[in-house]
Amino acid sequence: MTKDFDLSAFGIHVQRVVRNPSPATLYEDGLANDNAAIMSSGALATNSGEKRGRSPKDKRIVERAASKDDIWWGDINMKIGEETFMLNRQRAIDYLNSKDSLYVIDGFAGWDPEYRIKVRLICSRAYHALFMHNMLIRPSDEELADFGQPDYVMYNAGLFPAAPNRPDLTSPTSVNLSFETGEFVVLGSQYAGEMKKGVFTIMNYLMPKQGVLSMHCAANEGSDGDLSLFFGLSGTGKTTLSADPHRPLLGDDEHCWCDKGIFNIEGGCYAKTIDLSAEKEPEIFEAIRFGSVLENVIYDPRTREVDYADDSLTENTRASYPIEFIPNAKIPCTGNHPSNVVLLTCDAFGVLPPVSLLTPEQAMYHFISGYTAKVAGTEVGVTEPEATFSACFGAAFLVWHPTKYAHLLADRMKRHGSRAWLVNTGWSGGPYGVGERLSLPYTRCIIDAIHSGELADAPSVEDPLFGLRIPTKCTGVPDEILISKNTWADKAAYQKTANKLATLFRENFQRYSGDASDEIRGAGPKAPEEVSGS
Repeated sequence: MTKDFDLSAFGIHVQRVVRNPSPATLYEDGLANDNAAIMSSGALATNSGEKRGRSPKDKRIVERAASKDDIWWGDINMKIGEETFMLNRQRAIDYLNSKDSLYVIDGFAGWDPEYRIKVRLICSRAYHALFMHNMLIRPSDEELADFGQPDYVMYNAGLFPAAPNRPDLTSPTSVNLSFETGEFVVLGSQYAGEMKKGVFTIMNYLMPKQGVLSMHCAANEGSDGDLSLFFGLSGTGKTTLSADPHRPLLGDDEHCWCDKGIFNIEGGCYAKTIDLSAEKEPEIFEAIRFGSVLENVIYDPRTREVDYADDSLTENTRASYPIEFIPNAKIPCTGNHPSNVVLLTCDAFGVLPPVSLLTPEQAMYHFISGYTAKVAGTEVGVTEPEATFSACFGAAFLVWHPTKYAHLLADRMKRHGSRAWLVNTGWSGGPYGVGERLSLPYTRCIIDAIHSGELADAPSVEDPLFGLRIPTKCTGVPDEILISKNTWADKAAYQKTANKLATLFRENFQRYSGDASDEIRGAGPKAPEEVSGS
């Protein structure tokens, strides 16, 4: 640990600057100055304030000549002017200069030394420092001594608001990124996930420029080196299904696929903890110990036992921990080219089959679509299942147009013979409120059958509306649930719901159709009137 680190090159002149402190030091500072508390498991619990999730509508990228033609501008990547960015940058630096003590965390993003970047966080909250200590790849003492100048600098001044009365800002929260200067500024939000996803956004820009596919996915590896990727939006089971005691984990959220294979971007995991239990997710439960950060959880003030079922602050309760806290993590977090690419969806309409094998064109279509569904009751005004489409299963973090990532995926799958699967972890026998959610043991059996090769050779039928190849046999799974229509008592209601979902897919894909080939456009569901008997 180096104290009094010199930040004068960044315009920061604070007497106590602690660089890469130990977790124990951050615990001490968190307890003394950061309203933190130690839980019975040994984890450090704290609160992110008013913002308990990311603020995607407040993310801004500086428009500059060198990068502006690369960026997929719109609702995801919104522009900020040079003047406003510099105002926000200076506000962050002024705020940091007002503190008695600061933390610097230097680390890497990317486990492959050829592609990794050097990231520096400058912050005032101990919990933010511990969070990024966990989430970046931790340098050895030798690497830290030879770290040199960072490629990207993150100024976290989340307790201070953004510049007021600016036409290119919409609230006191502003998360700003400049690719040209290599700077990332956080104002008006203390939610730690902004830093993690900021690094991911940077990698989502830099890697495709080098012909490397950056991906919002988990990855694990079998005993023979066979690797699987798990794509999926929140609540689809990405973290749960990738945490398999029989398959070493490369990572739970962010990876890259280069010519050598797969590498994790991160040095840790950021798991949702709502309803977490030792029985359902033992690896994650046991990872929450000394050195971990718990964010926005409710706990007993006397026993310090966490109530993981309590969502009174937020349903988005989180835990951050180093990846080596998972007992079968693979270190370094690199692996072969994947044998299987699994696209996870939680279909609350109860239409999609539990598993289907995709053609390369279907894989691109469903990857670009990034479908899942919200269930009734989870948000105000949601009274029935609501389709959600997020391109590449992570639209909020994309920088290039989604088709760039899709073509990179298709190229790699073709070169390395990877199979693609669509796995539904949602409802069967009817939509949410009528049917039941597919059981986790059945889904695990499906994933096991994908890994063993059983499903690739299983008998199958084609769904007439979605065109999906559906296996009709899977060890450990009742035959009757593999075909969704068979599980519905009211077949007419099934067909009506299936037609509705197919239409939603087609309507969503229209925004990408101009950049997609005829083969990709034709890989989606048919119009209901094209299917006999629908």
